[in-house]
Amino acid sequence: MTNPVMVASGCFGWGVEYAKLIDIQRLGAIVSKGTTLRSRKGNPMPRLAETPAGMLNAIGLQNPGVHRVIREKAPLWASWRVPVLVNVAGETVEEFCECAQLLDGVQGVAGIELNVSCPNVLAGGAVFACDPTAAAEVTAAVRRSTDLPLMVKLSPNVGDIVSIALAVEEAGADCISLINTLLGMKIDIRRRRPFLGNSTGGLSGPAVRPVALRMVYQVAQAVRVPIVGLGGITSIEDALEFLMAGASAVQVGTSLFVDPTTPLRLIDGLAQFMEQERIPSLPSLVGAANPRFLGPA
Repeated sequence: MTNPVMVASGCFGWGVEYAKLIDIQRLGAIVSKGTTLRSRKGNPMPRLAETPAGMLNAIGLQNPGVHRVIREKAPLWASWRVPVLVNVAGETVEEFCECAQLLDGVQGVAGIELNVSCPNVLAGGAVFACDPTAAAEVTAAVRRSTDLPLMVKLSPNVGDIVSIALAVEEAGADCISLINTLLGMKIDIRRRRPFLGNSTGGLSGPAVRPVALRMVYQVAQAVRVPIVGLGGITSIEDALEFLMAGASAVQVGTSLFVDPTTPLRLIDGLAQFMEQERIPSLPSLVGAANPRFLGPA
């Protein structure tokens, strides 16, 4: 990565969509839409709902399946300078592993972001990311299935995010991204029914930023692998907070729907801030507000 600003899964398509709007080659990295072993049609409509400080989404991982992604998207990614990580999802450990195995060694695929916020059908639908043992099991299995860099994306819908972060680190994660969306919903008061076709959805945008920042701050004190922070980042001030909390990089998601130039503004703003504050390098900024990085008094 030439800089620490990435774009988040599900908000940037496959990269080609935004290539018409911004210079995507300036980005630190692109994370693709969620990709599964087989194609998925996604959840019933409506899938999106605006909220006072963000949005709810219940897309349901609509995607063409990993075989088509490899065949149709990877050759284009291979011609780009910006690295592309494929966000991988599955309903069983075996699905995660098979998907990772197929991506291993594919030109244009720079790494994997493991979406463990998926129901485990063999465990009664319990979400992998909500249990340290389950999260570690799928991480370890995928780690054995590929030599690609492995970033594990954690869910905020848990009681103890630190224990889960430690579990996936021990299981072989090279990096941790957090947070995924918070579970929420909206009611259609005219129909007297849930607004979203799937009843509930994932809340993203500025409303979740304080929660995401707190979790990055906590996890950064416990793990030694790099952290990528995301959740409601819209400005250079937001990005700096995440970096100072202990993230080594950030992802921009929901803000892209409002202003596609957001990641480029952050890249430029970060360079300007570091020059103004005479910060010699990014590592000097990472964790600047976190006790773990400050050392003894």
